[in-house]
Amino acid sequence: MALISTLLALRKDPRILKLPPYLSALCILVGVAWLLVLPLNEYSRNTYVSENALLPGQVHTYFTGSEHNVFRAYRHEVASLVDMPLEERNQKLVHILRSNKLKAATQSYSYAASGRNISNQNVYAVLQGPRADATEAIVLVASWLTIDGEVNHSGVALLLTLSRYFKRWSLWSKDIIFLISGDSTSGPQAWVDAYHDSHSPDTIESLSIKSGALQGAVAIEYPAGPWGHRFEKLHIIYDGINGQLPNLDLFNTAVSIASGQMGAGCTLQRMWKHDDNYKERLQTMLRGMISQGLGHATGPHSAFIPYHVDAITLQTVGDGWHDEMTLGRTVESLFRSLNNLLEHLHQSFFFYLLLQANRFVSIGTYLPSAMLIAVSFSITSIALWVLSGRPTSIPSPATTAPLKDSKGPTEKETNKTAVTVVEKDKDKSLLPLAALEVTERSLFLPVAFITLSHFLGLFPLYIFNNTTEAFLAPAFYSTAILTATLPFAAAFTLRRFARPTPQESTLIQCFSLLFLGMFLSALATVNFSLSFLVGIFASPLTFVRGLHAASSPSTPVPFTTKNRLALSAVMSVVLAALNPVVVIRAATLYWGRDIVQVLVQAAEGWHVWGLWTQVVVWLVWWPAWFAGSVVVAGGLFS
Repeated sequence: MALISTLLALRKDPRILKLPPYLSALCILVGVAWLLVLPLNEYSRNTYVSENALLPGQVHTYFTGSEHNVFRAYRHEVASLVDMPLEERNQKLVHILRSNKLKAATQSYSYAASGRNISNQNVYAVLQGPRADATEAIVLVASWLTIDGEVNHSGVALLLTLSRYFKRWSLWSKDIIFLISGDSTSGPQAWVDAYHDSHSPDTIESLSIKSGALQGAVAIEYPAGPWGHRFEKLHIIYDGINGQLPNLDLFNTAVSIASGQMGAGCTLQRMWKHDDNYKERLQTMLRGMISQGLGHATGPHSAFIPYHVDAITLQTVGDGWHDEMTLGRTVESLFRSLNNLLEHLHQSFFFYLLLQANRFVSIGTYLPSAMLIAVSFSITSIALWVLSGRPTSIPSPATTAPLKDSKGPTEKETNKTAVTVVEKDKDKSLLPLAALEVTERSLFLPVAFITLSHFLGLFPLYIFNNTTEAFLAPAFYSTAILTATLPFAAAFTLRRFARPTPQESTLIQCFSLLFLGMFLSALATVNFSLSFLVGIFASPLTFVRGLHAASSPSTPVPFTTKNRLALSAVMSVVLAALNPVVVIRAATLYWGRDIVQVLVQAAEGWHVWGLWTQVVVWLVWWPAWFAGSVVVAGGLFS
C-alpha cells in the first residue's frame, strides 16, 4: 500500500511534467543516432535472392555475334530518325517492329501542367509467347529521350534488336511488350495508365493492343550517340513514385547477372565510385532517402511501381570496355529469369534502404529511427494536454506550511475540488507534494484554429500546382513573404479580438503536435524517408513555447517583460528559419537547382504521376509550423 501511495503521489507530482522535454530530446537524438549506425556491418546485411525460381545468371545467353551487326544497323536507322517529325518517326518505328513479325501500334497522350502542354506519342509492340496464354507479360522499355534529356540512340536500337532476337526463341512462357515512350516519365505513365484502364480518354489514347497482367518491367538508357560508346558499369535506378520501391529480388537479380555473369560493375544513387566504407555507405543511403522522400519519377520504370509492377532502369555510365552486347546479354538473362516466375515477386522486401549494390537495411532495422522522432511530438502533446488542465498557479512545496496533524492529510472544501498529497519527512512531519485543482478545458478556439490552419495549407497547394511557369517565381516569393509575416499577424489578431487564454494557447500547440506525431508515425510505414526528413525539420516545434506575462500552464514561472520578449523573439527567428518555404529554397540553392524548374517538376508530378509529397508539405508540415509560430509570436503581444 505504501508503494501504491508513493506511485500515485509521483503520478500527480507536478515535477514529473518537467521530464517530457528531456524525453522528446532523447527520442530525437536516439532516432538520429539510430540512422547513423545503419551503415555498420552489425546493422546491415548482404543482399540475397529469396525467389529460387529466378535462378539469376544460370542460363547461357546467345545474344552475340551476328546480332552485333543487326544492332549497328538499327543504331544508324535510329540516328536517321532524330530530325524527323514525330508522326513520321513513330511510323518508321512501327514499321520496323512489324517487320519483326510483332503486333505494333502507337499511343498519343497530352498533359497540362504549369501552363505547359506535354504532348507526345508512344510506340509499342507485343510479342506473344509461344508457350504463353496471354495472361502474363513482361515489359522492355526504351524511352526516346533519357531522364537527362539525351536521345537514347543505343537504347532504342537495342530494344529493336532484342525484339527481333526474342521473336526467334520458343522458350517464352510470358508475352513480352516492347515500349518506346516519347519521354522518360510522362510517356510510360500514359502507357501504363491506359494499360490498366485508369486514364482519361480525352487526353490519353486507349491502347489497341494489350496482353495479360504485367509481371515486371525493365527500362534501358544507353545514350551512346549514333556511333556508339563503351561503358564502364551499370547504374541501376529503382526509386518509384511517392517513395515506392520494387521488390528487392528484382534489383538483386539484375546485380547478380550484371556483376556475376557479365562482369560489369553495378552502382546506384549516382555513386560512381564506391569503396564500400562507412562514409560512402552513409552517403548512398542518404541520397536514397532524399530521392525517396521527394517521391518524384526517377526514370521510365517509376510509372510501373504504383501498379505493383516491379521495375528498374538500367543506365550505362562511365568509359570502359563493355559495349551493347554486354547490356543486351544482361537484359536477355534478366528476362529469362523473369520468364521462370510462376507467381508475382513477393518473397523479398518491398521496404529497404540500399547502402551499395550488395548491402541493404531492412524495414525492421531502420523503421524505429523515424518512429522515435514521431513519438517525440506525441510525448510533448500529451504533456501539454496535462498542463492545460492544471490551474494557472500551483503552490510550491517549499512555500507551503507543514501540516501539524501527524495522523494524516486534511482537506478543505472549496468551490473547486482540491487534492493534497502528503508524505512524511525525516521528522515525521507531513509536507504536501502538490495541490491540484480540476480545471475545465476550453476546446472551441484551439480546435477551430487548428482546422483553419490546415485549411490555409490548401492555398499554396493549389497555387503551386496550377500556376503557369511564368508566374511561379513571383508566386513562390510572395508565398515566402506572406508565410513569414502571417504568424505575427495571426497572433496579433487573436490577441486583439479572441484574447486566447494561456490554456487555449497550450491546447493549440497540443493538438498541432498530436496530429503531426500521428501522421508522421503512419507515414513512416509507407515512406520512411519523407517521414524522417519532415520530422527532423519540425523537431524544434517540440521545444518552443508561448510565453505570457502571467504564469500559465505552459510557463509556471512568470517572466519579466524584457526576458519574455527577448526569448519569444529568439524562438520566432528559429522557427522563421525552418519555414517550409525557406527550407525548400535553401535546398534548391544547396543543390544548385532552379526553384522554378523544381516547382514545374512538382506540378508535373501532381498532374501526371499522382505525386502527393506536396500534400505532406502543405497540409501536414506547414500547418504544424504555422500553429507553433503563432503560439510563440503570441508572447510578443501578451
